[in-house]
Amino acid sequence: MGRVQDKVVLVTGGARGQGRSHAVRLAEEGADVILFDICSDVEHNAYSLATEHDLEEVGREVEKTGRRAVTAVVDVRDRAALGTALNDAVAELGKLDVVVANAGICPMGTDVPIDAFANAFDVDFVGVVNTVHVALPHLSEGASIITVGSIAGLLAEKAGPAVSMGPNGAGGAGYNLAKQFIDKYTMALANQLAPKSIRVNVVHPTNVNTPMLHNEPMYKMFRPDLEHPTLDDAVLTFPILQGMPIPYVEPDDVSHAVCYLASDESRYVTGVQLKVDAGASLRF
Repeated sequence: MGRVQDKVVLVTGGARGQGRSHAVRLAEEGADVILFDICSDVEHNAYSLATEHDLEEVGREVEKTGRRAVTAVVDVRDRAALGTALNDAVAELGKLDVVVANAGICPMGTDVPIDAFANAFDVDFVGVVNTVHVALPHLSEGASIITVGSIAGLLAEKAGPAVSMGPNGAGGAGYNLAKQFIDKYTMALANQLAPKSIRVNVVHPTNVNTPMLHNEPMYKMFRPDLEHPTLDDAVLTFPILQGMPIPYVEPDDVSHAVCYLASDESRYVTGVQLKVDAGASLRF
């Protein structure tokens, strides 16, 4: 316990899924947490996103650990609103030590319009850039920036743009491109901030057991042979992505990596791709 004792951490997309797991884990390890989430659905995204109730619930979970929580409903695509919300939160908590740029969507499906490409890219990449850039004025020596990429994006980059479009449609292509850009952006930013002793790293998960994975368009990507695949259908093919014989990792598995990168245990670790992928990158 106490691996991030008395640090102040910002987590975007903090109301559900990976973000919720990261927030609670970091609070358990001693951090105060700033939680941002859009708390509404994004057009063309097939699964429902978190609600204000979800955000309030995570805030209470953080407070049950004895740590402070500041929550705000904010869209990471809106840099001005994001900056205002962060300034207010830092004023309340006194500082900012760690940024976890986690907010993301994945609007899969071959029948979605090109707007799905724009929405995925804007949330998944522009939202990360907005989050980090409004945070930079608050960060000082010893701070840690953690971006969340995706092993799927890296594999799509290796396969080439034609394959990355594949059965994913426009939204999947926007998602993959965003995650590829996150990787490159993180490495470039790490180089810029190293002289200031501010660390920047990216975590690349494989399939994670969250609502982003559990929806029919995603199941369809894994079972294109079926018109309306269910979880029972898709779980048979989920393991094809990983080297290890598992369908997906749990949010906690990614939170362990995030906690390490947020802590002083990784004080000299920067510019690293930390893959929580059960061997997916090795397999392909």
